[in-house]
Amino acid sequence: MPTFTRNASAKWNGTGKEGKGWVAGESKALDTQYNWNNRFGEGSGTNPEELVAAAHAACFTMKLAFVLDGMGATAEELNTTSKVTTDKAPGDWTITKIHIVTTGKVPGIDQAKFQEAAENAKANCPISRALKAEMTVDAKLV
Repeated sequence: MPTFTRNASAKWNGTGKEGKGWVAGESKALDTQYNWNNRFGEGSGTNPEELVAAAHAACFTMKLAFVLDGMGATAEELNTTSKVTTDKAPGDWTITKIHIVTTGKVPGIDQAKFQEAAENAKANCPISRALKAEMTVDAKLV
């Protein structure tokens, strides 16, 4: 299978607290504002942690469907919530916990097999793995 790259971008103007930003994906399915109040208060728009949670819930759920397929079971329906917890850790804000809650309607499979499939999806979906990935940065002052 070929390697592929997906892109998203963000723009920010102003200070961290009073500034405002915009985040968009290349597909244009994501194209919205974000700011300090969205992240730490009750503003409208999204925030980076919500985007991580959304990506993780979507990726985990699709991977779970593939794992179930491999076990000979087909999900009629899977529903997942990814709860991302951010705390002020020593030094700076940090995502400290991700809790996945998933339910499934999967004929012909028992709870133990469903839990086994979920653990596999948690360990192996690309977003779970990305949270441990090598990261590089190229910064240029203009």
